[in-house]
Amino acid sequence: MIMPLSPSPDVAGRVDPPVGGSLPTPRRRDHGGDLDAAIASFGGRPDEWIDLSTGINRIPYSVPELASSVWQRLPTHSDFERLNQATRRAYATDAAVLPVAGAQSAIQLIPRLVPHGRAAILGPTYNEHRASLAAQGWSVSEVERLNELAGADLAIVVNPNNPDGRLHAKEALLDLATRVGRLVVDESFIDATPELSLAPLARDGRLIVLRSFGKFYGLAGARLGFVIGGGEDVARLAELAGPWNVSGAAIEIGRIALADTIWAAQTTARLQSDVRRMDKLAAQAGLELVGGTALFRLYDCADASAVQTRLARSRVWSRIFPWSKGGVRLGLPGPEGEWRQLEAALADQRS
Repeated sequence: MIMPLSPSPDVAGRVDPPVGGSLPTPRRRDHGGDLDAAIASFGGRPDEWIDLSTGINRIPYSVPELASSVWQRLPTHSDFERLNQATRRAYATDAAVLPVAGAQSAIQLIPRLVPHGRAAILGPTYNEHRASLAAQGWSVSEVERLNELAGADLAIVVNPNNPDGRLHAKEALLDLATRVGRLVVDESFIDATPELSLAPLARDGRLIVLRSFGKFYGLAGARLGFVIGGGEDVARLAELAGPWNVSGAAIEIGRIALADTIWAAQTTARLQSDVRRMDKLAAQAGLELVGGTALFRLYDCADASAVQTRLARSRVWSRIFPWSKGGVRLGLPGPEGEWRQLEAALADQRS
């Protein structure tokens, strides 16, 4: 059974000693996507590995050829506004929108929106929320139930939650928003279930919605995300973000991709089918489904570290967690060759 042993992440940001006069490198918190660490431990070339430690779509949106001017000039107000219009249409909202350099950028800006006070996070969840709040002087607690967030000056809910996919109904979240100073709902993994999004209702000054572009569209390197909320809060966050906080290339790619509703519908259908295939393979390997989303699945086992090691020997990288002995998270493979490699790796779990 997966139990949160210690939900507190490394907040201190310990630095490594400088080498050869170079600047110290901040120690990164535990994240997926650390394929360098996998290769250092288990060998192999990058092209031999399937990185399933993240929830990034492995069949990405095809990046269009961009005009040379996109790279040669600073983004204009009109560029940003065209992206904002595409965002409002894609997310069915008329609230204020701020493009940012990935949802992570918004997570680091939110603690500076208002004077710090008492923050509460529904956890265990993505550890950057707590770290960013603590770095700005907030008193942060992590709770296990939604109603325990009531009374906080700032409440954080990741919906669907990362890593277990736990979902909360719109009505419950809207009710919570009336009982906190501000409610931030991180919807980084909601794209395949848009009917669950609070983006259409984010005009209320107490509610702020975060959306990720890179995960569903498979373009994490574009570093694009969105803050959706009341006009005053979004304007304040825009001041904090500064000018040109998103590149011209990200603006253009995002505008085109968000308008491609056919691709989004086809991708959602594929992911829903892939989830069923993934859960079947995992069950055959003795992994018990805990939950997940259309982009990742969380399984329980007797020893997550041992499972990760066996998968890594087949060049499949997974995600395990410091607060759980048995939790293994796997993203979904993309091309058929990746599925065959994963199937062979999972077969080794049975041997």
